[in-house]
Order: sequence, then C-alpha cells, then structure tokens
Amino acid sequence: MELSKLPANQPTAGEFFKLRPDASRGGKGHGVVFESEQSLLTPPRLILRPEAGGFPPLLEMPRLVLHPELGDPPQDLEGGMSGYWLVSERLFQVMEQVDPDAFQFHAVDYRLADGSEGPAYRLCDVVRTVDALDEQSSKLKIIVSDEYENGKYYRLTGDVKLAFNRQVLGSAHVFRLPFHGGVFCDRIFKDAVEAAAITSPQHSNGLWFEDVVNC
Repeated sequence: MELSKLPANQPTAGEFFKLRPDASRGGKGHGVVFESEQSLLTPPRLILRPEAGGFPPLLEMPRLVLHPELGDPPQDLEGGMSGYWLVSERLFQVMEQVDPDAFQFHAVDYRLADGSEGPAYRLCDVVRTVDALDEQSSKLKIIVSDEYENGKYYRLTGDVKLAFNRQVLGSAHVFRLPFHGGVFCDRIFKDAVEAAAITSPQHSNGLWFEDVVNC
C-alpha cells in the first residue's frame, strides 16, 4: 500500500523514533564530572532537574570538568547530568533550528583537565509533553494503576508499534508523552541531525534513534 493511502495514524516504520543517549560505544564512557551539582540542588531533590522539568533558578553557572582518567571527552549528546542531557554546540544549533519550543537549555562552565575552557556545551531538557499517542492504532502494553502519577504507563518492550496522532502533534518534531518518561522525535528532526553530519551509519556521536515500529 502506498504511504499516501495509509490510514492517518497507521504505525509506519521510519516515521517516528525514540531518542536517547547512545550508551553502546563501550569503554568507560565520558569523563565529565558535574562538580557543582551538590551546591545547586534544591532539597529534598536528589537531582537538579525539577519533577515538572525545565531548570530551577540557579545562583551560579553549572561547572562541569573533564577527568580523562574517568573517561573520554563528551560526545554530541550525553545523559546522566543530574536529570539533563549535555549537548554540543552543533546539536544545540539543530535543536534551535528545527524545534526551539521543544527544549530548554542552560549554559555551563565546561573545563578541561588543565583548567582551560572546553568546547561549548549546554545542559538540555525536553520540556514539551503532548498526549499524542493513538492507543487504538498502536501495539503496546498499557498499565493502568494508581501507582503511576498519571494513572497509567506505556511499557515499550517487546513487539511494539506506535502510531501518533499527527493533528495533535501539529508542528511538534520532538516531544514527551504524559504516560512514558522517554523522548520521541519525528523523521524531520532525525534528518536534520544527519544533514548536520552529527550522526552517520558508522558513528552515532551519542544519539540513538530507535524506530517506534519494531519491525
């Protein structure tokens, strides 16, 4: 069947992706330490990112330092930064060009091991949440329980095929879902990242795009 003749919300391979940091590069990973994390926390939070997302008021710029003995320099996307991503300047430029309303950023003081200023990086959070999953057209496990804050949870394991409501998404290219903690994007964002030579079939440079149609 031709793509143009498919039902509006039919799960289609290569159209939407789950986006996350690529942890498969091996070795020690990155050696960046968030040295000022403890001084920036808002008790009783154990990470900097608030439950509602975004950035809390900060009294000083976050200080990150590369420790080569712990790992490599950061790739274009790294996770685990007190609830945030760490993104390179060139990835920041793509995010700002393709879908600026999806993200919030905060500048950081990133230093190399000798104390000199490192390449430009930013902390990043995906702050757009859209209830755009077409549950009837999708194949997934939906857990309904009061144990979850929003009353249910999307479990995306096994044979999963997701369909998104394009009318609900509108112009959004990167988004979260209210019933799942991950980040999703469409082909337009993925193509823009590839066009900027950030990722290639040989090198992910920290970005992992997982098709939401498990073929």
